[in-house]
Amino acid sequence: MTSKLSHLVPLVLLAVPTLCSCMRQGLTAEEAAEAREELEVESQSQALTSNTVSLSTNFTIGGAVEKAAEELRSFIQSQVSCADVSLEGHTLSVEYGARGACPYNGLTFTGTHEISVARNESNDVVVDHVWTDLSNGKVSVSGTAQVTWTLADPSRHVVHDLNWTRLRDQRTGHGTGDRIQKPLDGDIRQGFTESGERSWEGEKGRWDLSIDGLEMRWIDPIPQDGTLTLDTPFDKSIDLEFQRLNDRTIRMTLSGPKGSINYDVTRF
Repeated sequence: MTSKLSHLVPLVLLAVPTLCSCMRQGLTAEEAAEAREELEVESQSQALTSNTVSLSTNFTIGGAVEKAAEELRSFIQSQVSCADVSLEGHTLSVEYGARGACPYNGLTFTGTHEISVARNESNDVVVDHVWTDLSNGKVSVSGTAQVTWTLADPSRHVVHDLNWTRLRDQRTGHGTGDRIQKPLDGDIRQGFTESGERSWEGEKGRWDLSIDGLEMRWIDPIPQDGTLTLDTPFDKSIDLEFQRLNDRTIRMTLSGPKGSINYDVTRF
């Protein structure tokens, strides 16, 4: 079965409810709705923190950690002038929204973000993050992440531990993750690849998301390759596989306990 979608935001949220009716009740309506809600709030929380992590990689590798932190302060101030940015040693404290609305990459931030350049060597760069009540008006996130990479290998290793709350209904979760991200075809301007896992405790129990060889171009609404596997608290799994059909269209195949469905997602 194939259906056309012009966009999919966030990823899988339109597809999961359809899974219930198209797979002979492999998931019940209640289970599918719960999967939708959990994926929505977890994905929003990840997008929020990932946007602020992207601000913290713009410094010269191989210098003193204090110098790297100074470069980061200048860069962040140039990108989000609405934020107050203070520096002590090799640690920055960023207060988003201190000077009014604070937009970045299409999101408007409030809350605080502490960034510490722990090591800055050619073969070992480590940046630690602490968020307190970071929010985009939809979710609020507090927690930590450690991001590591090297000059020789342009990959980024992200390990996080986060607590989040969806503001409209106070739905909460606590999640951890361990992922490797790399530039797509060696060029981060084109997109990135990702493999690893994310897990979280939601209102109904534990959710585990495995990420295998995901390829994402910035210009596309969904990944162009790779597989996601979601293990639910209901002892049932959902697989999402992505395949590029042409420059503008990507096929997403969802597989559940009793069947599968295809969605062709076209970029306009």
